[in-house]
Amino acid sequence: MTKEVIEVNIEVVKDYQDPPPAPLIDLEELLKWSFYRALVAEFVAALLFLYITVLTVIGYKTENTPASPCGGVGILGIAWAFGGMIFILVYSTAGISGWHINPAVTFGLLLARKVSLVRAFLYMVSQCLGAICGVGLVKGFQRAFYDENGGGANEVSAGYSKGTALGAEILGTFVLVYVVFSATDPKRNARDSHVPVLAPLPIGFAVFLVHLATIPIDGTSINPARSLGAAVIYNEHAAWHDMWIFWVGPFAGAALAAFYHQHIIRAGFGKGLIGSFRNPND
Repeated sequence: MTKEVIEVNIEVVKDYQDPPPAPLIDLEELLKWSFYRALVAEFVAALLFLYITVLTVIGYKTENTPASPCGGVGILGIAWAFGGMIFILVYSTAGISGWHINPAVTFGLLLARKVSLVRAFLYMVSQCLGAICGVGLVKGFQRAFYDENGGGANEVSAGYSKGTALGAEILGTFVLVYVVFSATDPKRNARDSHVPVLAPLPIGFAVFLVHLATIPIDGTSINPARSLGAAVIYNEHAAWHDMWIFWVGPFAGAALAAFYHQHIIRAGFGKGLIGSFRNPND
């Protein structure tokens, strides 16, 4: 009696579809109205973000005096302002520009080939211009309090080293950008239909928690446009002295988050590493 061997080829079909990598240079985007609409959305979102958050910081410092040490919203209120604004702005701009609102987020998505270099660069320009205009509105409405209370600018607090502040910015931005990648992962979106609907919530909470933890260190940036906007309008030495920390830190954190999500969590690096140790005859 002989045994009949039946070979069955099973084709594995994904239940999700990864979007193709964005081209590095895509000049055709410059011919589309949707591209310029996205730039306007990023500009307005950054303007509103800085207006509300810096105004909250100035209000807190104005009311928190030696005579009233518990006055104002406190660090908790400031953290809620930043996280809450990100929540509503992500929800509002998701379908228009992809809700970046932050050069570090844009940089991370560029490294992951989610956006082209042209789009990333012009997004960052729009975000920085919007941030400058947003802080400009704060100064226009609260000129006396603005100058007296540091203009909402980021600087390393007394008692903390530059290395500590840099580490805080790297890790804080890593948390934010990793959450952004997780919330926009097409694999998760396909298998959990509620994920894209709830995406603004974890992103806003990530910003809230990072601010809650790191405001005492350097005022928390994790967003180079936020630091630049405040520094340009306040324009004092203290605002510019530590500016490199608020660009290097967030960009480094974003790069680490992009690598971790794309090559570790999504198993691109792991599969390649495991495959290299397999016996080709197996």
